[in-house]
Amino acid sequence: MPSTVVIDGPDVWMESEAVRQLESVAHLDGCVRAAGMPDLHPGRGYPIGAAVACRDVVHPHLVGGDAGCGARVVVTNVGRVAPDKLERRLRAAFDADPLAGADAAALFDAAWREGPRALATLDGVPEELQRLAARDSGDDGLPPSGDAAPYRLGFEASLGTIGGGNHFAEVSRAARPVDAESAAALGLERDSIVALVHSGSRGLGTALAEAWGMRALRDGDRERYLGELAGACRFARTNRLVLSYRVLSALAALRDHRITGAFDVTHNDVRSEPVAGAGAYVHRKGAAPAPAGALAVVLGSRGAPSWIVKGTGNETGLGSVAHGAGRKMTRSEAVAKLKDRYRRTELRGGGRQRVLCDEVSLLYEEHPDAYKAIEPVIAALETHALATRVAALDPIITVKL
Repeated sequence: MPSTVVIDGPDVWMESEAVRQLESVAHLDGCVRAAGMPDLHPGRGYPIGAAVACRDVVHPHLVGGDAGCGARVVVTNVGRVAPDKLERRLRAAFDADPLAGADAAALFDAAWREGPRALATLDGVPEELQRLAARDSGDDGLPPSGDAAPYRLGFEASLGTIGGGNHFAEVSRAARPVDAESAAALGLERDSIVALVHSGSRGLGTALAEAWGMRALRDGDRERYLGELAGACRFARTNRLVLSYRVLSALAALRDHRITGAFDVTHNDVRSEPVAGAGAYVHRKGAAPAPAGALAVVLGSRGAPSWIVKGTGNETGLGSVAHGAGRKMTRSEAVAKLKDRYRRTELRGGGRQRVLCDEVSLLYEEHPDAYKAIEPVIAALETHALATRVAALDPIITVKL
């Protein structure tokens, strides 16, 4: 197999700079394969939307400053929702601080060491959030978390916050499932109401990236980094759980009988996985792991559907799928090109698709026009046998508060 592969299709828009960055990654120390997803786009020296396998060596800069970024999907059996009422309830949910009663140091250490499930027994956590945390399997496939001491810098205040960029929380409605069996395992039916969250480790990931820099890591340094990365990823998963709690509280869906299924996938991390018959460290930056039979979600841009997909584990794409539609404009380009095209009143939508966001520049930066279309991305994943469709999630209200 080639050392570099791009998963594209006839309708996938791909920048040449993104491909050039991917090809340069293939020359990094220890690299044996670099796979660009159909949402591949240029990053700060290294591409976003890629999976990179290296023997013996770990490169922290291939994870970047958003360690642990990912998405959480929670399926409910809530019936119809009234957008006006839901909008008010979402604002109230994001104004409240569900972790105000927890000890800050204990909260950080619990999230770092154990991830979401730690909240199930932590003092000061609301009972409904404890119950939601208890539903988490706790099986994240990560090594033990490393030393938290260098990172006790107040990041616990970020738990339950969305962050900037393309992160969001959303209430979606499922379309008719394509794969009825996989959808049924989640309790997902046509018109199911779904909480969808996309966020990461917030400033903690940046602190981790700054601590390790651009070095190629081996042996002891590699293991120490992977332990600290595991802590950041568990923190990010905890963040998404608390965000899900906010959305579910607005939906009045926190009781166990209201939740029919859930899963969480991480887009930015490093995993030890077999590649070409030997062990390798697979770095993912803006790519979701998709082993055979596992569910992932490919995020649409605001106003476009996201897709739940089932992975095939295809080694061509290093057992990965795209994490979203992928940008086709930088954020500054989006503001410059779109500010005269759309009035402010148009940016927040209305009717069945709304956006809760009080920062006007962010509405331009994350406008659907700044992203690739989602359909060609999903079609490319299917054409290259990386995943199959399960069901589309159509946004009702997207939150960027």
